[in-house]
Amino acid sequence: MTHASAANIVIVGAGPAGLAAAEYLAQAGYGVQVLERMPSVGRKLLMAGRGGLNITHSEPHEALMRRYGVAQSWLRPALDAWTTQDIQHWMEGLGQAHFTGSSGRVFPSAMKASPLLRAWLARLQELGVVFHTRATWKGWDEQGHLLVQREGQDEPAPMPMQADATLLALGGASWPRLGSAGGWIPVLAQQGVNIAPLQPANCGFETAWSDLFRERFAGVPLKPVALSFAGQRVQGEVMVTANGLEGGAIYALSAPIRAAIAEDGVAIVMVDLRPDMPEQEIARRLAATRPRESLSNKLRKALRLPPVAVALLREGGQDIPSSPQALAARLKAVPVVLSAPQPLARAISTAGGITSDSCTDGFMLRAVPGVFVAGEMLDWEAPTGGYLLHACLATGRAAAKGLQAWLQDTGAKRYPLQP
Repeated sequence: MTHASAANIVIVGAGPAGLAAAEYLAQAGYGVQVLERMPSVGRKLLMAGRGGLNITHSEPHEALMRRYGVAQSWLRPALDAWTTQDIQHWMEGLGQAHFTGSSGRVFPSAMKASPLLRAWLARLQELGVVFHTRATWKGWDEQGHLLVQREGQDEPAPMPMQADATLLALGGASWPRLGSAGGWIPVLAQQGVNIAPLQPANCGFETAWSDLFRERFAGVPLKPVALSFAGQRVQGEVMVTANGLEGGAIYALSAPIRAAIAEDGVAIVMVDLRPDMPEQEIARRLAATRPRESLSNKLRKALRLPPVAVALLREGGQDIPSSPQALAARLKAVPVVLSAPQPLARAISTAGGITSDSCTDGFMLRAVPGVFVAGEMLDWEAPTGGYLLHACLATGRAAAKGLQAWLQDTGAKRYPLQP
C-alpha cells in the first residue's frame, strides 16, 4: 500500500462511526490516530452485541431509507454508498459469517460483537491505525491544535495535538457510562455550530401506575401485544417497569410519543391485549363463558390472558364493560397514559444533534473547516432493527470520504478556529 498523503488525521471516538472512518482513511493510505476517552474501544458496540448485534436490515433499500424519517434526504448519499449488501460483504471480509432472521434483521452468526470487533481492530492495526485510549478531547487551542487530556499524565492540563484534519465521532448521550456523554456540545456550540437539543430515542416512557400494579408487576413482560399511536401500530413485547413501559414495541413509537408529550403534556397509547385475535372472535369466546365466572377467570379461560394483562385492563380507572362485545372492543384498545420519556441516559439512542445546515455534503462543519462529524452526533434518529448501526457505519465512511476530498482540495492546510 502506498501512502496517499503525509497528512496527520485524528479521529475522536472509537465507536462504530469512528472505526468505520478510520478503516476507510487507512485503506486510502493516510496516517490515522484515534482518540478514545474510555479504557477500551467499541464499548457500545459490545453492549449492542448482547442482543445479538443486529447490524443492519435486509428489507429493500427504499424501505430502509424511510426508517430515517425526515433525515433520509440528508443521509441518503451515505446510505446509498454503504448498503446492506456492502455491510454483509464487509463482515465476510472480516471472516464473520452472517444470517438474516425471520424478521429480516441481519446478525453475525456468532450472535455477539466481540469476534467481529477483534477482527476489525486487527485489520485496523495492520493498516497502521494508532489508538490512544484514556484520551479525552477538550476542544482546540488558539492555534487550532486539538487539546487532549490523557488520564494519568503528569501534566493535569490538556496537551496540544496537531492534526491536518479531524473527524469527530463522539456519539450522542445515551448510555454515557459506555463513553458517549455529550460533552462535545458546548465546545462545538462555542464555534457556532447549530445543535438540536439531544433527546431520548428508542426509549421507554413513564406512567403513574397504582401502587398495587407497580409492586406486583414491575419487571413482568407483557406479550404479545400491539401498541397503536398516531396512526401507527406496532406488534411485539413490552416490559412493565416500576414507572412505566419499555421494550421494542414502544421503542418503535418513541418519536411520535415524545413529540406528543412535548406538545400536549401526555400521550395516550392504545394497547391491544390479543393482537392475534379479531374483535368478533374475542366477543364470541367471552359470550361462551358462564355468566357467574369472575372477570379474571373469563379472561384467563376464554382468552388465556396472563395476570399482568388483566391487571392492565383494570388499571385505567375506567369502568370495565360487561357485555362481551364492548369488553372485546376494550381489550383491543386499552388506554395507557404516558407522561414523560425515560431519561436520556437510559435510552438506546439519541435524537437531536448537529443539524444538516451546519454541515457540507461531505459532513464537514461549515463553522469549523477541516472538522468532520459522523454517527449519532448528527441530528437523525431511527428505530431499532439494525438501522442505528447501519447509519453510524455509513456516515463514518461518508465523513471520511468528505475529509479525503477536503485534504486533496486544500493541500492539508490547517484551519483557523474562532477565539
